[in-house]
Amino acid sequence: MTDAPRIITFGCRLNAFESEVVRDHARNAGLRGSVIVNTCAVTAEAERQARQAIRRVRREHPTARIIVTGCAAQIDPDRYAAMPEVDRVLGNVEKLRAESYRDDETSAVAVADIMAVAEMAPHMVEGFEGRARAFLQVQQGCDHRCTFCIIPFGRGNNRSAPLGAIVEQARRLVEAGYGEIVLTGVDISGYGTDLPGQPSLGQMARRLLAQVPELGRLRLSSVDCVEVATDDALMRLIAEEERLMPHLHLSLQAGDDLVLKRMKRRHTRRDAVEFCRRARQLRPGIAFGADLIAGFPTESEEMFDSTLSLIDECNLAWLHVFPYSARSGTPASRMPQVPAAVRRQRAARLRGAGEAAAARFMDQQIGGTAAVLIERDGCGYSEHYAPVRLTEIAREGSVVRAQIERRDGATLVGAPERRAA
Repeated sequence: MTDAPRIITFGCRLNAFESEVVRDHARNAGLRGSVIVNTCAVTAEAERQARQAIRRVRREHPTARIIVTGCAAQIDPDRYAAMPEVDRVLGNVEKLRAESYRDDETSAVAVADIMAVAEMAPHMVEGFEGRARAFLQVQQGCDHRCTFCIIPFGRGNNRSAPLGAIVEQARRLVEAGYGEIVLTGVDISGYGTDLPGQPSLGQMARRLLAQVPELGRLRLSSVDCVEVATDDALMRLIAEEERLMPHLHLSLQAGDDLVLKRMKRRHTRRDAVEFCRRARQLRPGIAFGADLIAGFPTESEEMFDSTLSLIDECNLAWLHVFPYSARSGTPASRMPQVPAAVRRQRAARLRGAGEAAAARFMDQQIGGTAAVLIERDGCGYSEHYAPVRLTEIAREGSVVRAQIERRDGATLVGAPERRAA
């Protein structure tokens, strides 16, 4: 093990961003030989994997200082503090403070009441190890209380970063060589509701692109279809701004109206279908990804079929599928549960349908061109977030225009276009 602090990250893009903040703080504090585990609490499986990683680190590195943080640690700090492998537990606010990593900070548990936090402190990072794209945190927390979700108790209520801080961070990332920035947060669709004038996500993105003209590609992380549908500035960007990537990841969760109601979601099936139709009309060829939950409490086979058919009706290309995971303290955990075996079987069916949908979408790209952001070994992602492998090695971080020749499994294969002499 090297002397440099090691970060193990679970979960979402926001956690990936925060791990870079943690890395900088730990490195600057001289935490040599330390391991920091940034946990996720979205499912029981995510927590199991984090605990497994903690035990494995201790077996492999008996003398390492192990610090555990992230959503799972925020929600249940005592559980992680009780693990014999763990030296210290930090909450989601504390992990982003430089002073938390000083030698004189010896308390075993430092976790504040996340619901009492009223502001978001922007954090600057200079880069992202091993990545060609950069994540930029614009928002934190969530004001909604979906019945299955424990994350607000790990992240707190909605807090937005001011535009000036977002622009400053974006400029520094572009200067560091990043050609694509992904705006991330817990609920970026709720951006700005806590700021003076209540700027929308679309208004913020428009100003960001105007004030950082050298930024080549801007991508959004997960959005709520019913909220962004009323964001006129964002819909105009989808229609008119080429630097906003033609790819949206939607937090759909289900395709049955009764399930959505029991989830306490804010959209209906019709809302989802109509949004995808409207966005595709504004930006022909736009790709959609979606989060879907299989086996939510009370879900019948007919209800599940409604979710399954939503893949085709919305023409979804990229799916994140989760078998429902009961989270203690959430209303859904007290509802009649679908048997675990049925949840797993339905999740497998959704994943199979998702793989077929992705293959169809990629097959439609054959013969066309794609702008590929190269990550490593000549591989990267197109503007539609399709994985692409070039027939020639290209510089990491560059954007290469490629002619798509074929699909190889779950990856497109393309040749770099030749410019006329």
